[in-house]
Amino acid sequence: QVQLVESGGGLVQAGGSLRLSCAASGRTFSIIVMGWFRQAPGKEREFVAAIKWSGGSTYYADSVKGRFTISRDNAKNTVYLQMNTLNSEDTAVYSCAANSRRYYSGSYYRGYEYDSWGQGTQVTVSS
Repeated sequence: QVQLVESGGGLVQAGGSLRLSCAASGRTFSIIVMGWFRQAPGKEREFVAAIKWSGGSTYYADSVKGRFTISRDNAKNTVYLQMNTLNSEDTAVYSCAANSRRYYSGSYYRGYEYDSWGQGTQVTVSS
């Protein structure tokens, strides 16, 4: 199994930046893709970004394109989410997820594609 622990969340003023980290442990050699999701109060969980572990192809939700950057460090089994030009709409609990299954359908934007989840880290953007 893969265990995930997020860090880096906090309070930031509008226009500021934060970098989230997600450290993976356990059977990390089986990871195919890792992603970030977020959920704001009263809202459904939404896809933010994803990255292929081999090759490094990245994918982004339209709402964060040009502002957020996902990256990985395979040696450290860690994925990062650099968030710039933050606004109030970015306030949410951010969770990282990993797909370590034998089969991957390519639906990186769907929660069901991931079998491991972190506990989440709060990001609050103030005016």
